[in-house]
Amino acid sequence: MRGGAEPAVVLTRRSFCLGHSETRHLLQFPLPVHNRFLSALISVSFMNNQKQQKPTLTGQRFKTRKRDEKERFDPTQFQESIVQGLNQTGTDLEAVAKFLDASGAKLDYRRYAETLFDILVAGGMLAPGGTLSDDLTRTEFCLFTAQEDLETMQAYAQVFNKLIRRYKYLEKGFEEEIKKLLLFLKGFTESERNKLAMLTGILLANGSISASILISLYNENLVKEGVSAAFAVKLFKSWIHEKDINSVAGSLRKVGMDNRLMELFPANKRSCEHFSKYFTDAGLKELSDFARNQQSIGARKELQKELQEMVSRGDPQKEIIAFTKEEMKKASLSEQALISIIWTSLMSCVEWNKKEELVTEQAIKHLKQYSPLLKAFTSQGLSELSLLIKIQEYCYDNIHFMKAFQKIVVLLYKADVLSEEAIMKWYSEAHLAKGKSVFLEQMQKFVEWLKNAEEESESDEEEAD
Repeated sequence: MRGGAEPAVVLTRRSFCLGHSETRHLLQFPLPVHNRFLSALISVSFMNNQKQQKPTLTGQRFKTRKRDEKERFDPTQFQESIVQGLNQTGTDLEAVAKFLDASGAKLDYRRYAETLFDILVAGGMLAPGGTLSDDLTRTEFCLFTAQEDLETMQAYAQVFNKLIRRYKYLEKGFEEEIKKLLLFLKGFTESERNKLAMLTGILLANGSISASILISLYNENLVKEGVSAAFAVKLFKSWIHEKDINSVAGSLRKVGMDNRLMELFPANKRSCEHFSKYFTDAGLKELSDFARNQQSIGARKELQKELQEMVSRGDPQKEIIAFTKEEMKKASLSEQALISIIWTSLMSCVEWNKKEELVTEQAIKHLKQYSPLLKAFTSQGLSELSLLIKIQEYCYDNIHFMKAFQKIVVLLYKADVLSEEAIMKWYSEAHLAKGKSVFLEQMQKFVEWLKNAEEESESDEEEAD
């Protein structure tokens, strides 16, 4: 240092890692200034280095609450508990029911419903196909080892009923179990199938399960080998024994299976004659008659639909008549039944006007055109009465036609579809209660005219004699 001058300090920007890429610059400051500048520069450099640091994820590990942990599905302990309880209660089904009722408070019935029902029915867990699984935890006290009689099956039905009434959430699982068991029928012995069929029939009769479970019987393999039909015999026998054929019919209709009974047989045997013989020979004539009636109803619906389409297309009436006569023969339909179908078809294919004065004119024009079709199927007095009753019902149910009744009847009389004898019989005794006063009043003058015409005709004949 010369002349007491303060020493110069040489600094470079690079020495403080400020991140610039410029070439080195020398900065010279007096020492006091340098100290202040150095302090500020270090502070700025530290802040810049802070900003350049990359963030890191840190956090605290939370413990999962016990109730939120997903429990592993392991029915072994559950199975052991149920089997042990059944072994202790033995064949005392009252004790079995009490055991199952009490166990529901300790065991997870909701989670292991399938295991529970497998054990109660087969004695252990079932593998796919219906065989018992390799697990040796089994019981000899179950449905399949019970006596094969209706009384025992009724007692078992009570066990299931009590269990499901106590634990309502098992209801759906029980239906699914029955569906599964029906699919496994080939894996069971004949005796086991018989017991299951009787139990199922009793449960259906009591309303414990829906008839929708019968869908499993339409499995192709079960049908093909005759297992479905044989099982159905036992099932329907116990069902009808508990209730009656009306109960069966109502339950089947409710789930849309009233027209599917023929599907219990392979396609080459799916006829009303075969069904009737099979179930009649098995002692189920009521079921045979019901199935025959349902087939007839189905045939009528199909015929009505086809006729409606033919009329809508404007097919020639000769073709419609020929087709209808052929279908009438096939389905063994009476003329009385057929004329009702034809009337419904004719009236369903037109979009009717909502005004009374216009709808009458529209109806007369339409029916006049198709009077030959009606005439072809009213060759008997009963057919004419059936048609008159059908017209009365239609005009009563469709309020815009209330005033059209008399004009329609007169039109069909003039077209030789209805005879005076049929009209007089309808008027005096064969009419319905629906709209009786209105329609009889409408027809009064025409009936009086018919009577007078008949009297004049008889008088003329007497004079001629």
